[in-house]
Amino acid sequence: MTAYNFGPSHPMAPARLELTARLAESLGLFALPNVAVTGCEPATDKQLQAVHSAEYIAAVRRVSDDPFDTEPERGLGTDDDPAFPGMHLAAARLAGGSLLAAEAVVEGRAVRAVNFSGGLHHASRERASGFCIYNDAALAVQRLLDGGARKVAYIDVDAHHGDGTQAIFWNDPRVLTISLHETGLMLFPGTGFANEIGGPEAPGSAVNVALPAWTGDDGWLRAFHAVVPQLVGAFQPDVIVSQHGCDSHRNDPLTHLNLSVDGQREAASAVAALAARYCENRWVATGGGGYDITGVVPRAWSHLVAMVCGNPLPVDRAVPAEWRHYVRERYGQATPELMGDGADVWWRSWEVGYDPNDDIDRSVMATRRAVFPLHGLDPWFD
Repeated sequence: MTAYNFGPSHPMAPARLELTARLAESLGLFALPNVAVTGCEPATDKQLQAVHSAEYIAAVRRVSDDPFDTEPERGLGTDDDPAFPGMHLAAARLAGGSLLAAEAVVEGRAVRAVNFSGGLHHASRERASGFCIYNDAALAVQRLLDGGARKVAYIDVDAHHGDGTQAIFWNDPRVLTISLHETGLMLFPGTGFANEIGGPEAPGSAVNVALPAWTGDDGWLRAFHAVVPQLVGAFQPDVIVSQHGCDSHRNDPLTHLNLSVDGQREAASAVAALAARYCENRWVATGGGGYDITGVVPRAWSHLVAMVCGNPLPVDRAVPAEWRHYVRERYGQATPELMGDGADVWWRSWEVGYDPNDDIDRSVMATRRAVFPLHGLDPWFD
């Protein structure tokens, strides 16, 4: 998985994957009796064509073979997505991981699965974007549909709008895409507003909560619980696919949200609860963004792995000393001593009322007004 490498100065450092795997293993998650850790093959061109065009895949192959022959019109060879030798194979392997996760659920070999190397949600059918070459999350959704799922709910909690996945399923009423993200007025990709609600054949299938910069745990969790459970309950999916970019953390260098690892753990817990309530636990989780490589990403995604495994880790658990020593010796970085940030993750329920002078509440209300009636819900009371 670490072959997906845009170079030493790029924020998408492959070390975040290696450090997450090492921490999850140190915490004993891979040794749990209900857990299998498996390798994966790169997705084939035929598999990739479930959500990408043959022409785009051919372009990725060309640039992968000759990184000096860039195709910026397709997002290949740009600052965000620099070309590198073997790019196609590396990106296809990340996609293969999420395909394998979906197939395990489809075939009944697993109830839940996680590919924290995935979550490349900006790639669209014809174009790379935002560090993303192939959209593995969309591939997982499509594989579940092709395997018999009637409906799939896609929940994206990355700080950036999940624009590529939304675009791929824009007009498909079988897929509900929900994205909570920092407003596009402040952050790439500049999309994801409340009025983006899906295509003419699928009104209400796209849901966007555009949160103001500096939103913290309490506001973010309030927004999530004011929108997501109600819509998932109305939609009644067979399975949930989620994207858990942890770049919403207050220390992330690329974004302006103010969450803690504790809050991100609460988000994963909420998705797990929705899968248990509506989908007989069927859940495929992916990673995503996250650019505090040593301090945030490994802890946040280890919590995600633990939640998927049904073995949540307490936030006051000590980070294993051997892992902290490794990071200090290998990367010269001191790391947190605990699995949480000591944050208060209390949030105020929407049922107690909303404040029209609060920026977060206005964003939530805009989303509820736009999509709740399309699902038979009352934007004021449900």
